[in-house]
Amino acid sequence: MTTTEFGRVDSENNVYVIEPNGERKVGQVPNVSSEEALAYFVKKFEGLEGSVRLLEQRVAKKADADSISKTAAKLTVDLIDAAAVGNLQALRERVLALAPKIQDLLNLKKEENKEGIAQALAAREEIVAKVEALANGDLSKVMWKQVSKTLTELFEAWQSAQKNGPRVPKPEADALWKRFQTARNKLESAKRAFFAEAGNKAKAAKASKESIVKKAEELAAKGSDSVVEYRKLLDEWKSAGRTKNDDALWARFKAAGDTIYAAKGEQVAAISASQSEALAAKLALLEDAKAIDPTKDLAKAKQLLLSIQDRWEKAGRVSRNDLAKTEDKLKAIEASVRNAERDHWRATDPAAKARKDDVTIKLEEAIAKIEAELAKATDKKKIAELTESLAARKAWLEVVAAAAK
Repeated sequence: MTTTEFGRVDSENNVYVIEPNGERKVGQVPNVSSEEALAYFVKKFEGLEGSVRLLEQRVAKKADADSISKTAAKLTVDLIDAAAVGNLQALRERVLALAPKIQDLLNLKKEENKEGIAQALAAREEIVAKVEALANGDLSKVMWKQVSKTLTELFEAWQSAQKNGPRVPKPEADALWKRFQTARNKLESAKRAFFAEAGNKAKAAKASKESIVKKAEELAAKGSDSVVEYRKLLDEWKSAGRTKNDDALWARFKAAGDTIYAAKGEQVAAISASQSEALAAKLALLEDAKAIDPTKDLAKAKQLLLSIQDRWEKAGRVSRNDLAKTEDKLKAIEASVRNAERDHWRATDPAAKARKDDVTIKLEEAIAKIEAELAKATDKKKIAELTESLAARKAWLEVVAAAAK
């Protein structure tokens, strides 16, 4: 048997970590020496220590605050029941000690985001103002080629700001986009009117409808998947204007649509039949699932659930309207088995609860301290900082509490 300050290996190569509240088994490494077995889990500890060290370095370098916060929360949970041999308690305390610095980084990022959002909104406002200036000018005297080019450039500038800039609040973004669209639509409408007045309206309408008919006939060859595209063509047809050849062109256009909708009808009927068969099969499986009772025999319940799940997948999909009758009920059964399995694990591992309680106590003490400081604070900035710091600790506490469930 091999023993060190933080771990030991028994005669069967079971490896234990020694912690302040006792020892616990972290695993077994058969067919090797006790030294090698212990070294395997010491290496696991070194990996965790490396993660903590990297987190400390990232905090020191003021890396992305949100990423750091998520990593710290994950490490807090990972260290509770870590399968490793070493001074795990020291690692836990090092992670908890980073909390104030992480909160400072989160506060700083929040302020920087405010500045970035203000700049982004100002950039979009400038783009919109230029489009509105074009739309509100004397459109009877403009050079449409140049206006169209400028409008395209402004639209590309908007897309670039939207893609590469920070995310801005949706109400402000929508309001600016609505102004942009309104001005752009006004320009496009005036442009169409200009060319119509030039005597090209009838000719353009005929060419447009001939193109629409050709596209519709090409879509008809593709079958049922072309319904959406055909409807878009129908909208284009309605806005194209009348021509002398309307009846003949419409007959060809409608014939193409009839072909598409007929194919779609056959597809829907086939899907409906398949979904009906799947529904019947899954309802029958739910009847079989009534025999699942994890509170009486967990192993038997898991075995029966596995069999039902396998047949469930093979049964196929049901319609969206029938999801509540099938998928939701199966999920409830799966949840009952998972919960029973979780309760069984909790009932058989009291040491895990003690370790989680240790982390919980430290977090609760930190929360109590901050609440006391908050009660005495009078400075608005200090109150805001303490309030956000308190929220962060409570969020970490929720993560640990959730891991204990």
